[in-house]
Amino acid sequence: MKASRLAAVGTVAATAVLALSAPAFAHVSVQPEGAAAKGGYAVVNFKVPNERDNASTTQVEVNLPADHPLASVMPQPLDGWTVKVTKSKLDKPVTAHGEKIGEAVTKVTWTADGKGIEPGFFQKFPLSIGALPEDTDELVFKAVQTYSDKDVVRWIEPQKEGAEEPENPAPVLALSAATEEGHHGSAVAEDASDTKDTTEAAASPDGSDTTARVLGVVGIAVGLAGVAYGVLAGRRRTNA
Repeated sequence: MKASRLAAVGTVAATAVLALSAPAFAHVSVQPEGAAAKGGYAVVNFKVPNERDNASTTQVEVNLPADHPLASVMPQPLDGWTVKVTKSKLDKPVTAHGEKIGEAVTKVTWTADGKGIEPGFFQKFPLSIGALPEDTDELVFKAVQTYSDKDVVRWIEPQKEGAEEPENPAPVLALSAATEEGHHGSAVAEDASDTKDTTEAAASPDGSDTTARVLGVVGIAVGLAGVAYGVLAGRRRTNA
């Protein structure tokens, strides 16, 4: 009986770990290169995976938060993609860091010149943004992913506290505490200093994906070990 229970528990554990880790590969997410400190500037990467087996991602649209407009938004050129920056007048001008903002970048759109993001691949879309707000702990973006078969996935659902993760969660950028350096930096200076970091980050996977893979492998190993133990124990009882 104990062996059977161990096998069942192991199988359930493996299934649960895989269920929890799988969504981490599919969602559009945003991560900073280094820190995204309140009041400072940061280079952030929107990571877009291809979820389809028979279609490529040909367009990515990122909508910036209207409740916390950013005075500076600059995309990095990407081979194979044309980028368009859309500015809009704010319904109500806001004052941020002593500067009155009546117009801000509200949307950045990348359109593939060729095949785009093919099945089994992902692409990072970098933006230099700032100055980051000081009155919030996070920025919520809304992303729209268009495929070559005209299918559109809208990553726009907010994460509600205490609730399960939505099916199409919006990318969320967590902001760290303000630093002295962040207040005195400029978007151009940040871009220049982060050129090396951008190259290195593009060549390495996100930590969240690595963790998800490790958890998945561990879960599978635990499940298989439990099943094997149960089978061997059952055979010993039968032979006895």
